[in-house]
Amino acid sequence: MELTIFTPLYNRADIVGRLYRSLQQQTVKNFEWLVIDDGSTDNAEQEFQQWQEQTQDFAVRYLRTENGGKHRAINKAVKMASGRMFFIVDSDDWLPEDAVEKIYAIDKGIQDKSGFAGFSGIRKTPQGKLIGTTFSGDYVDISSLERDTVGITGDKSEVFYLEVLKKYPFPEIENENFITEDIVWSRMAHDGYKIRWTNEEIYLGDYLDGGLTMQGRNIFIRNPVGYTMYVRQIAEFRQMNRKERYHYYYYCYHDLKHTLGLFRTAKLLHTSAVILGLKALKMDSKQLLYNIFKKNKGKKV
Repeated sequence: MELTIFTPLYNRADIVGRLYRSLQQQTVKNFEWLVIDDGSTDNAEQEFQQWQEQTQDFAVRYLRTENGGKHRAINKAVKMASGRMFFIVDSDDWLPEDAVEKIYAIDKGIQDKSGFAGFSGIRKTPQGKLIGTTFSGDYVDISSLERDTVGITGDKSEVFYLEVLKKYPFPEIENENFITEDIVWSRMAHDGYKIRWTNEEIYLGDYLDGGLTMQGRNIFIRNPVGYTMYVRQIAEFRQMNRKERYHYYYYCYHDLKHTLGLFRTAKLLHTSAVILGLKALKMDSKQLLYNIFKKNKGKKV
């Protein structure tokens, strides 16, 4: 088996059928579909039992687990996957009919795979609009930490080599059920692994209410240990100086101050509460003065 298409599932029985139908329509069917059900309370299990019985062209593997978050589901799937390549496709998204065919073509084009974590294509909305921005040309070989330098922004569709992914399990933090996927992708990049970024369209989807993306910063705030771990990592990997680091830490503290307070946030950031507090006081004062100025702009004194 060359390719594992992995889908983390949580209460999407009403919509995951669209993804299933897009897999049935693939021009190349040399893949398995591995689904980790993260404790759904709908009828997803019954749906997948039917699909497993009906599907002949590719393997459908389904495992139901207790709710633990997408990152734990990825960790389980990486251990279970049979493919050499690992492609995460969310349950509310789907694939164009030639996606798998393009994946094999891109993989074949990488002659020397040493030093590559995988490769990527672009995502589009159902209306055909590109998600984020991209570069000009066929492909570029750089790490995910360098993607902004060539104009690659927004969500893309990464296919990872399983042997590399196995080296980088997601941190599993007690009493937290979310950590950003970028914490692992950035670690790969920091260790020197590149991605071949292409402009091949291999993913279709949109952002639905209730999805992780639409939850925005709130989901980070509800998972503060993972959030601060990621903030510390970015500060380190971007080699921020002290001033830059505390400026960055301030925004994390601003998110967490009402739930954790100064001292707990500083401890999780592995930094000084005194310096962080002074930085916060300075930044808050600037914002207060700006608000006063904006409110009174144009008024006669």
